[in-house]
Amino acid sequence: MVSSTTEALVLRTVDFGESDRIVHLLTPESARLTAIAKGARRSKKRFGGTLDLFHHLRIQVVRRSTSRMARLEGAVLIEPFAALRTSAARFALGCYLLELLARLAPEGGARADARRLFGFALRALHTLASSDADGRLRLWLELHALDALGLRPELRRCVRCGEEARAARDVGFHVAEGGPVCERCEPRQAALLRVHLGTLRALEQGLRFELSQVGRLALAPPALEEARRLVDRFARFHLGLELRSERFLDEIMPSGAAPAA
Repeated sequence: MVSSTTEALVLRTVDFGESDRIVHLLTPESARLTAIAKGARRSKKRFGGTLDLFHHLRIQVVRRSTSRMARLEGAVLIEPFAALRTSAARFALGCYLLELLARLAPEGGARADARRLFGFALRALHTLASSDADGRLRLWLELHALDALGLRPELRRCVRCGEEARAARDVGFHVAEGGPVCERCEPRQAALLRVHLGTLRALEQGLRFELSQVGRLALAPPALEEARRLVDRFARFHLGLELRSERFLDEIMPSGAAPAA
């Protein structure tokens, strides 16, 4: 058995048996971590309401070489991100972000990648807690999350020949291959997503900004809708399914809608 202490973000919790709770966590050491908190639903002394969504914790876990699931021995609350519960739109977008990370974050892997992903998740929650949750923020959160997960789409060059994408009006974006395809390489009878070159340039520029600064970028409603469609399709391809939180988010925050109270 190996005992360790680390920071963690609570991504998801599932009641197990009569008194236990399975907790899905994001950590800077191993990215996604699944742990069982024995007696968490009975004992207020050991965990005391710390195992809630969005909570930033310092945890003590024990790992056994014969089990994929760690044992959560203790948790101390660092930051609850309470502001995410003061707005339906913030809460819905926060839940969507957590579910996206829970589905796509690797379990184990390089520590440098885990630290980068954990740092992104903290910055994203801080940005969401201090911003108006609207369609623009949803777009940038999703795009930056894909980037932090190592799933950044190609936005400038043809994914087949490497030539810079050029077009008078729009280009074909190959969702499965993760980027634009020039006219010369465009496959016949392929279902490509048509997108204006200016939209790709705006998305590329948005990835150069810190998440807290992307509000400075102005996107006209048609470009925002086009960008949202591209990023949503790209994320759905990698997920392979519709997230449970996505339908709730779409109800709270329809395309182009103002923030919900």
